[in-house]
Amino acid sequence: MPDGQQSPHDRFVVADTHNDLLMAVSARPPEVWSSFFRDRWLPQLAEGGVDVQVLPVFVESRFRPEGALRQTLRMIECAHVLAEGNPDAVALCHDGQQIDEALALGRIALVLALESMPGIDESVELIPTLHRLGVRVASIAHWGRTALADGSGQDGTGSRLTSHGVQALREMERLGMLFDISHLGAAGVAHVLEIAARPVIATHSSARALRDHHRNLTDEQLRGVAAGGGVICVNFLAAFLTEDARTATADHLVDHIEHVASVAGIDHVGLGPDFMREVHEDLTPPCCEGFGYAGIDATAAIPGLEGPRGLPLVTDALVKRGFSEEEIQKILGANVMRLFRAELGRPAPAGAGEEQPAR
Repeated sequence: MPDGQQSPHDRFVVADTHNDLLMAVSARPPEVWSSFFRDRWLPQLAEGGVDVQVLPVFVESRFRPEGALRQTLRMIECAHVLAEGNPDAVALCHDGQQIDEALALGRIALVLALESMPGIDESVELIPTLHRLGVRVASIAHWGRTALADGSGQDGTGSRLTSHGVQALREMERLGMLFDISHLGAAGVAHVLEIAARPVIATHSSARALRDHHRNLTDEQLRGVAAGGGVICVNFLAAFLTEDARTATADHLVDHIEHVASVAGIDHVGLGPDFMREVHEDLTPPCCEGFGYAGIDATAAIPGLEGPRGLPLVTDALVKRGFSEEEIQKILGANVMRLFRAELGRPAPAGAGEEQPAR
């Protein structure tokens, strides 16, 4: 960059749609949630140029099923506390207008999400409660089976959404909560794309054409999300980018971004890093060496992209690959911002989705 000229990463809005940092912060005593976030995570987000941060609530298996709802509420409270304790730096936002207001004030806009809804089970009537608490994005499955749907680890079952899963989708659409298809099984994704009345998001999914893993999305699924106006945010996790995770580079990541853009269109791709290594090294106790699940090494990371401070490396790699500044702007955050402004917190028109029967 010439002297005095900002890089594209500094000039454009950067939206990260999946960072599990709430797991690390909420593992501490409540009285240090705010200060721990400020000392440990805020500098990383600032160095990475993050402007919009989606905070998923992921409930670990040790809390399920009995303590799932309690842990869900505890992590939501953690998000509110860390935001209230750092009002000069972050703001918990409920819609696109609040995100724009936060950015105009130089704050990082935080958006609450749920990952797989283990605290809900079949009690879909609690979704409005969580909406009132600020949740604006949610998925309904992780790796295994829930009362709402099967995760991608259960693809062999060929299961679509349960009746409660369809109700959850409809309730989210009614309230203006984005439905997240990441982790959902293949038949479930097809079901959602068949009946969804509003755009959906994949908060952290890569391209199956480049890495044949059930957590990634096929070209047909990519096209389906784009056809409905949604966005696919590419996962940085090394194991989902290449078969030999220990050899993953930024070029592998850009390959996936490039593929999603070529199949779904440049207006439908974003960033969903899923910085597992950084989060799990931060958990106590212990440091979770060799952490993984279902055969995936979650500690393997692209060098320099172990956490959010490395995000400028992605922009540099996109520049080197030949993406235009307009394309880079869309990938970094403009596409996600368009979706958030249009969908977050906006109730569905009366009768929306009624023409598609629940299956």
